[in-house]
Formats: sequence, C-alpha cells, structure tokens
Amino acid sequence: MSLESEIKEARQTVVTDGYDMSIGEVINLYKNEELVIAPAFQRLFRWDDERKTRFIESIILGIPFPPIFVHQDSEGVWELIDGLQRVSTILQLTGDLQGERADQLGPLVLNGTKFLPSLSGKRWTESAEGAGDGLGTSIQLAIKRSRVRVEILQAGSSKTAKYELFQRLNTGGADLSPQEVRNSIAVSINNDFFNWLVQLASSPSFVATTRQTQAALESQAGVELALRFIAFRNIPYQSGMDVHEYLDDALINLASDENFDKDAEEENFNRTFEFLNAALGDKAFQRWDGQNFSGKFLMSIFEVLAIGLSKNLASYEAMGEVERNHSIETKAQSLNGIPVFVENSGAGIRGTTRLSKLLPVAEALIKP
Repeated sequence: MSLESEIKEARQTVVTDGYDMSIGEVINLYKNEELVIAPAFQRLFRWDDERKTRFIESIILGIPFPPIFVHQDSEGVWELIDGLQRVSTILQLTGDLQGERADQLGPLVLNGTKFLPSLSGKRWTESAEGAGDGLGTSIQLAIKRSRVRVEILQAGSSKTAKYELFQRLNTGGADLSPQEVRNSIAVSINNDFFNWLVQLASSPSFVATTRQTQAALESQAGVELALRFIAFRNIPYQSGMDVHEYLDDALINLASDENFDKDAEEENFNRTFEFLNAALGDKAFQRWDGQNFSGKFLMSIFEVLAIGLSKNLASYEAMGEVERNHSIETKAQSLNGIPVFVENSGAGIRGTTRLSKLLPVAEALIKP
C-alpha cells in the first residue's frame, strides 16, 4: 500500500469537526448533561489554586488558550477527552461543578497575580452580602462571553480513535506518565480489567520484589510492570515496535478480549512472584556481581526472570521449597554470565533491541 493510500485510509478512521463557542455555552452544556466530564481520561483537579488563578487571569485578559477536545456519541452527547483541567477550573469558579470532588474543593478563591494583584481573595459571587469579594457582574459576563475552540471527534470515527487522540494529546506531557494515560484508556474500555491490573500490582510479593518507591507508586510504575508481565505472556512482541506503542496496543487488545482468562493469569502472576519473593526477596531484579545481588532494579532481569519463571511454573511447583528457592537463585545468578543476556541488557541497549532478543529466550534461560 502506498503512503497516499495509507493516509487516505487513516483519515477515514477519524471524523472531526470543530467550532468556537462561548464559555457560557460550555457551562450550559455541562449543566444540561450534554457535556460529560468523566475521570476516565485523566486525573481530576491536578492543578493547584495558583495554576487555576493563572488560567482565569488569561481568560479575563483575553489571552488565547488551547482548544478542548470532545468525543461525540451517537446521541450527540459530548465526552470531554482533553481540557479537563481548564473546564473543571471554570466550573469550580462559577459553582457549577458537580460531584463528590466538587463538594470537597468548595468555591474557588483566586490568588493575586503579577498583572492583576486585586484578584487576590476574589470569588465568583460574594461570600456574604457586602463582603466585596465577588468578581462582579461585568467580569462574570466577560468570562462567560470569552470564546473557546471545541474540536469534536465524531461518532463515525473508529472504535479506538478517541483513545488514540487522548494518547497523542497527553503522551510525553509533564502532567501524565505513559502508564497514567494507559490507565485512563483501560478505565474507558474495561473498568474491571483496570481494577484487576491495580490489584495485581498491589499484591505483597510483587510490591516486595519490584521494590516500588513512593515516586514509582505515584507514577503508576507498578501497574505498568504488571501490564508488561501480562502482555509479554499473551501478546507477541513485534521486533522494532516502540515499547510504549506495544504496551498501548496490548492493553487495548487484552482489555477488549472477552475470552481473556483473568483467573488463570492471576494465579500464574501470584505464584510467580511468591516464588521470586521466597527465593530472592527485594533482590529479585538486581544484578549478580559474582558475590552479591546489588544495584538498582533492572528491567532486563524482570523481563527475563519473571517471564521465564512464569512459563516454567509447573516445573518449579513440582519442586520442594528448598530446592525451588535454590534453583531460582541459581538462575538469577547465572544471567550475568550468559552472552545473549549480557549483550542485550547493558546500558545503551535500546528497549526494542532488548525485547526482541531476550523475550524469545526467556523461557529457555530460566528452565530448571
């Protein structure tokens, strides 16, 4: 297929429209439940009050801001895909935001800014009669009449188009890690599957062996590791494919597969990491230096040792506990002396190269 044909076909999978509308119209769409804000696509309210204030200041001063993106369903209702922070800030300010989180946040009280220091302490309406802390009618109307560009992904688009759009808008940004983007997609496709992944990532043996720090937990690194484990066992990795693209596709395929046996995979997952924890504890994915396991968590060891063990689980289950622990420890120690592992796991080795070289041999390398 030629490049021109590929472009034509790809464009047919995404049907878009867009136009400018007032902020007041956006507020009314939300109040009439014609604009849905679901936390499925990104975390709600990650902005602090200073950032919210700067955004409101931009609206008041007429400074342009990026468009919002919505997905229009078959009944014409819009689902917000990107722009949640901006829209929710406006709704919090005007007092129209609904839900438990809105009750927790309360009214938005603005801070002073470099250009508008008198914004300090201001809110949409006065806190009490005569308090003088309301924005006032003229500024309220100016905000409501400000224009925002709305880009619309229409219902005729392909099934995964809104997920693709969300990825393109958010991947690589400072606010969301790649796994947080995937989490949002997983919630949208199959919330039960997402909850299952989180459950796996929270299992004591998994947490212990992967040595998850608080920063890793916050960036959902554990959920990504759990996804990697499940994906590598069930979705063949295509050589040269970007690792994050592979994980994105694997997540969509697994979460959409009605025949995927979560119970069997969960049993394998738990037994694998229970065995690793019993044999090696928090040193499971450290490099053996000839005397000790030391250093940081290594993804290459995780991919070979965990996946290889999971595919040889029956053989390890047939052993007694002492023999099994000794065998797993010996296999972990031996990795640093196996040429194919050493050549494809060091610094400077691309993830695509590592996966294409090591995943196919993981089962054989860890076979008892």
